[in-house]
Amino acid sequence: MSPAAPPPIPSRKRRWKWVVRVLAALVLVTGLLTVAAYREIYRSNGEVLSGGRKRAYLLHVPKSYQADRPTALVICLHGFAEWPAHVMRLSHWNRLADESGFLVVYPFGSRFPLRWHCGGGFSNRELARQDVQFIADLIDQLKQRYNLDEARIYANGLSNGGGMSFLLAGQLSGRIAAFGSVGGAHVLPWTEFQPQRPVPAIIFHGTADRIVPYHGKSWGNAGFSLPNLPQWVETLAVRNGCETNAVPLPASGSVSGVRYPGGTHQADVVFYTVDGGGHTWPGGKPMAAFIVGKTTADVDATKLMWEFFQAHPLRK
Repeated sequence: MSPAAPPPIPSRKRRWKWVVRVLAALVLVTGLLTVAAYREIYRSNGEVLSGGRKRAYLLHVPKSYQADRPTALVICLHGFAEWPAHVMRLSHWNRLADESGFLVVYPFGSRFPLRWHCGGGFSNRELARQDVQFIADLIDQLKQRYNLDEARIYANGLSNGGGMSFLLAGQLSGRIAAFGSVGGAHVLPWTEFQPQRPVPAIIFHGTADRIVPYHGKSWGNAGFSLPNLPQWVETLAVRNGCETNAVPLPASGSVSGVRYPGGTHQADVVFYTVDGGGHTWPGGKPMAAFIVGKTTADVDATKLMWEFFQAHPLRK
């Protein structure tokens, strides 16, 4: 039996056709991915005119919303180089909003990459003023369209968004009832934090956070530094008029917490430490661990924040 003949060698013309088809397919797939990514990053369903330009947001209204009932509003702020739909998926605020019947809005930062201008190397005062004005204008617009409970408007965020929540607590203390921060980059100097009233706060931070280190870090050349979180929280508690002896909270796996009670106008401060936790949202959707570190499931930061918010309506 004679051996089988070797397969024919494609002609040069046929090889080039194959290469062109592969390249065309790669270009098409890459283009589709780019378009999909662009649509995801800039996904929004609302705009507000602020400072002479349009600023966008992503709003979630639960099906249970009733126009004749005052409803709480939670403002959730994305981190540096992140976007609204991203922090929406990470935090699971929408799911809790559907269960408990409140509105959640995810505003867009500005510039590229998207960010909040909340002090230090992230901004200058004019850009910070514009971002604060945007949030104030956003609240005003939502108040016109929905029956908002003005005693229950809360701000929270991840990383740079946590730092922006702190700025809002200072600049809009007459409107923000309480604020929360997850892995917050709190670069605003204390000299620029001058709220009209003490604002209750709930803070989460991981000890293995390499992006916003738990014990702080200074970049002298950049002109800003990140604080030591336990010291920063204690300073906030003192400024809120809380007792200096923190009360331990029940531990849950890798997560321990303390509460500084007795704040002026009940503006107490709660601080959760995630042992070994990364720059992540506790109980939220995990991100790539090799980039941001471990995401714990020992607590649900969103649920704990909402419980804290419910207990701290605006008291003037």
